[in-house]
Amino acid sequence: MTAINEHVIERVRVAADGRNAEFLSSEGNRGTVNLFNDPQLFKTLQEAGVDLSVMPVDNTGNALFGVLNTIAFPLVFFGGIFLINRSRNQANGGSGGMDPNNPFAMGKSKARVEMNPDTGVSFDDVAGVDEAKEELTEIVDFLKSPERYTTLGAKIPRGALLIGPPGTGKTLLAKAVAGEAGVPFFSISAAEFIEMFVGVGASRVRDLFDQAKKNAPCIVFIDELDAVGRQRAQGVGMGNDERE
Repeated sequence: MTAINEHVIERVRVAADGRNAEFLSSEGNRGTVNLFNDPQLFKTLQEAGVDLSVMPVDNTGNALFGVLNTIAFPLVFFGGIFLINRSRNQANGGSGGMDPNNPFAMGKSKARVEMNPDTGVSFDDVAGVDEAKEELTEIVDFLKSPERYTTLGAKIPRGALLIGPPGTGKTLLAKAVAGEAGVPFFSISAAEFIEMFVGVGASRVRDLFDQAKKNAPCIVFIDELDAVGRQRAQGVGMGNDERE
């Protein structure tokens, strides 16, 4: 203020927030000062004939902060998933297989695959369901010797639905088919197709059958299939879910 009164200050540039100012003296000296709350300051500068101006607002920092604020949560989220996944892989001994707890494998099928199934169960261990056993025996024979049937124009059944109350031997029959056929055996529960996130279950179904096609001929055993069945439009608020 003494320099202003002595007309030593030629130019003053005040920051946009009014907290500090840059000055240029008649001797060419430059400096920066913090401003105090004085409503008479600008009037004093004008009366002293000082070249007064206000510096433009610097939005670069604010824009950069806004971008960082926007991407901070996704970076932290995916970084956390990556660290969790890596720690699990290290805990599993660094195995190269697909970790079922890997969040990035959420849409992948969780089917248990036995390329050379040795279930320890054969048709000799199954009794009391002769008709179902006979039909499944034909399917196994078709898998073992398809040329005997294809020369006659026959086509293998795309699937067999085993229906009955618990304890009647449905899973036992499936294990017997796997043990007798000697082809890759995919085993999964239908409950694993139902997920909180819509689309994940459908993705697992597609992935399961993609794997099955790559290993054809094979058997896909889906246990408790009724877990995915229900009437349409019976959800809460008439909404739909994966089972649709």
